[in-house]
Amino acid sequence: MPLVIAHRGASAYAPENTLEAVDLAAAMGFDWVENDVQRTKDGELVVVHDDTLERTTDAEQVFPDRAPWRVADFTAAEIAKLDAGGWFGERFEGARVPTLTEYLERLEDNGQSLLLEIKDPELYPGIERDILRVLREGGWLDQDHIAHRLVVQSFGEDSIKEVHRQCPEITLGFLGTPPVPELPRYAAFADQINPEDTTLSAEWVAAVHALTGLHGRPLQVSTWTVVDAATAGRVHDFGVDGIITDTPDVVGDVVRPAG
Repeated sequence: MPLVIAHRGASAYAPENTLEAVDLAAAMGFDWVENDVQRTKDGELVVVHDDTLERTTDAEQVFPDRAPWRVADFTAAEIAKLDAGGWFGERFEGARVPTLTEYLERLEDNGQSLLLEIKDPELYPGIERDILRVLREGGWLDQDHIAHRLVVQSFGEDSIKEVHRQCPEITLGFLGTPPVPELPRYAAFADQINPEDTTLSAEWVAAVHALTGLHGRPLQVSTWTVVDAATAGRVHDFGVDGIITDTPDVVGDVVRPAG
């Protein structure tokens, strides 16, 4: 049975990457969530997907003269002033962009686990070191978290290699769908290869599973971003190990055995 991983929290039902989305995933019974980490002007790590703020906050209204509203151009205190929920719905007005520290604390309170994506690492030199520092300070680099509750992934090959260099124990995922002949190269530095669902085939998943990953375990596949039952059933039949979804309830109904 594949893991059901709530993409940016239960993001079909609550504003993405907020604590409200994390809490909703927990209330729905889902232990794993995925998030995205960027870095502010003053070096704080915040949980937001885009490298700009206008899509998921009211940055344009609060700071009208700061276009293009790049995360890296704002301090953490400025971002903390923004409403990250009103765009999604009135009931979420006042939700905030959480810092990574706040996010980890909420996951810990909820007993949840984390698939952490390093977003746009090329924009933030040294962000791997910063992320590991915050994880360590939050108690997320102990044996239990590393073994059972934490995966770090990125589209950036160099970024996940740098995480491994600094903390060799962490489970790592590469985002993408490399051609089958190239898979052994990726197995040398990743534990998971996590592709978009539209790029998958049963043969590709089998080819991944036939390889041994970075830490001596069979290479795994978590696919994204599944939102409907038909796609969930299709990728489940392909044999994926995880399904990253905005609608964890819909996917859970498909992949979890009845009763």
